[in-house]
Amino acid sequence: MTFAIKNMSAQQLREELIQLTQENIMKVSTFQQLPIDKLTERRTPESWSVLECIEHLNRYGKFYIPEISNRITTSTYTESKTFKSGWLGNYFAKSMLPKEKQNKMKTFTSMNPLNCSLDKNVLTLFLNQQKQILKLLEASAQTDLSKVKTSVSISKWIKLRLGDTFRIVIYHNVRHILQAENVLHHKTIE
Repeated sequence: MTFAIKNMSAQQLREELIQLTQENIMKVSTFQQLPIDKLTERRTPESWSVLECIEHLNRYGKFYIPEISNRITTSTYTESKTFKSGWLGNYFAKSMLPKEKQNKMKTFTSMNPLNCSLDKNVLTLFLNQQKQILKLLEASAQTDLSKVKTSVSISKWIKLRLGDTFRIVIYHNVRHILQAENVLHHKTIE
């Protein structure tokens, strides 16, 4: 995986993001086989359980999936062979990537699932959202990933390139699925 590349073929970016999304689907599918007490267990009272990690991703998916879909369907820009990341989008995407020593990020209250009552439906919703992301990645083949802009969840004034938005959403998923796996394996890295 090339992850944080600033310029690449649009098709290469799509293929990479499709592969990451398929890996995310496989990993979260394995969580469905686990007992609920394992999925709701936390390392500390302030840390997230497996279900809380996935619910956090669902909350972002509820914003980004309709936003991306709307931008693709209303775009007048046709496919470009290359993708050029914007400086802000590239910065955000790189900050989402898992690292050896994770950098802690403050979560907005509305996106923090700590102490919510959750069940395995959280996993089903996530898997359904990932299938939608795969369809959007396929649909984006007719769209210029550099020229089409999307809003972001933190501010209606910030617009990012569609390719960067895909990267941020999918890298964010990778990050928190790793966090969920670490909870299951009793690792303290979050």
